[in-house]
Amino acid sequence: MPQVFEFKLPDLGEGLTEAEIVRWLVEVGDVVAIDQPVVEVETAKAMVEVPCPYGGVVTARFGEEGAELPVGAALLTVAVGSQEPVTGQPSASGSSSGSRAATETEPASGNDSASGNVLVGYGTGAPAARRRRVRPASFSTTATATAPAPAKAPVLPPVPAAEEARGPVAVISPLVRKLARQHGLDLRLVAGSGRDGLILRTDVESAIKVAEEEQVAAVAPASRPATRSASRQAGERIALRGVRGAVADKLARSRREIPDATCWVDADATELMAARAAMNKAGGSAAAPKVSVLALLARICTAALARFPELNSTVDTEAREIVRLSEVHLGFAAQTERGLVVPVVRDAHSRNVESVGAEIARLTEVARTGKLTPADLTGGTFTLNNYGVFGVDGSTPIINHPEAAMLGVGRIVPKPWVHQGELAVRQVVQLSLTFDHRVCDGGTAGGFLRYVADCVEQPAVLLRTL
Repeated sequence: MPQVFEFKLPDLGEGLTEAEIVRWLVEVGDVVAIDQPVVEVETAKAMVEVPCPYGGVVTARFGEEGAELPVGAALLTVAVGSQEPVTGQPSASGSSSGSRAATETEPASGNDSASGNVLVGYGTGAPAARRRRVRPASFSTTATATAPAPAKAPVLPPVPAAEEARGPVAVISPLVRKLARQHGLDLRLVAGSGRDGLILRTDVESAIKVAEEEQVAAVAPASRPATRSASRQAGERIALRGVRGAVADKLARSRREIPDATCWVDADATELMAARAAMNKAGGSAAAPKVSVLALLARICTAALARFPELNSTVDTEAREIVRLSEVHLGFAAQTERGLVVPVVRDAHSRNVESVGAEIARLTEVARTGKLTPADLTGGTFTLNNYGVFGVDGSTPIINHPEAAMLGVGRIVPKPWVHQGELAVRQVVQLSLTFDHRVCDGGTAGGFLRYVADCVEQPAVLLRTL
């Protein structure tokens, strides 16, 4: 007789409390191995493939693609010890790449049915005591994904006492219960949109919103114009969550907390572009990695930060102290289909141009596939933003909180320029530095930017410091 274990959404680290299901990698009835990824979720930090600590047959999935689940909510159940796939109706949410034949993997059993080397909060030895048993006879009828959540959870009339006695409220998440308790919402009056009537966080939030709107309508004057309400409902509404929500929160916090200032300068990048061409030509093989302009600018930034360490720092507001950092972890802005992300090149101060360029190329490719981890996106001390790829000359960057500065780089284009006393066409770029005015004054920021511009105009300036 197989044992059924419930696998819950684990703690993904970085203080994250919820995640959105992006793609299921397994179907109901699939045989999974220990530590096999079963679902791809999106947090406010990154996309993560979640491995299952149990080996066996998937008997149920909870939540369809696009649903948001709190940490601790059930993801799926696995029958450990069963050697045959469960036959029945497949999950409604579907998965284009997750289906696996039962013959691919031998199911685990005994003490080998759980792992100890997966994500935070689960998989520490033998499987935990089973909290929920799924009856084998009902696998074919209950092991399906949740139906699509309605746009607004209806508030039901009071439940008769006879019906209340049928069982507990269909809520498994303590976060959902806490949210309802904070707003004085009776969960027995909320219709759940989850599997078997399970009440999800979105259901509670919708019910709270409906109650608040009804309360406002009850106290508002009858003669109030309806135009304001109509205008609020007009247009497409896009939820600020996931990466987009994290970016919005971080940028708003930066503007709110950091007294920033910006200075900029035009620089003649003709010699820098010539030096780059010479480096790539000297590489020999056509297959050798090319030196990118971003890699050269990154190396210039690390040299400039060594001269002006005030800009490689952060502010401890509680202690009222400026913390100067000894290591440079250089972030660079990258635009992806999921939005703006800032991967971090670790220990950029100890890398040469070739090493920095290779790491930037690697992180850029990972970003395009949506596989950046939270570790790839955190811990930066200074950010380089090349907005010239969008065909613009200048910008006033917003500092990547809690850093103290960001260097922006515009497009490099031919422009009229006075060179050696004569008017000539040169490759010109605009550099802008946004800095936290708490860590330094304009003299330091100007000195940093001028040194960067000097290295761009005369790469030999940089060679003297290497």
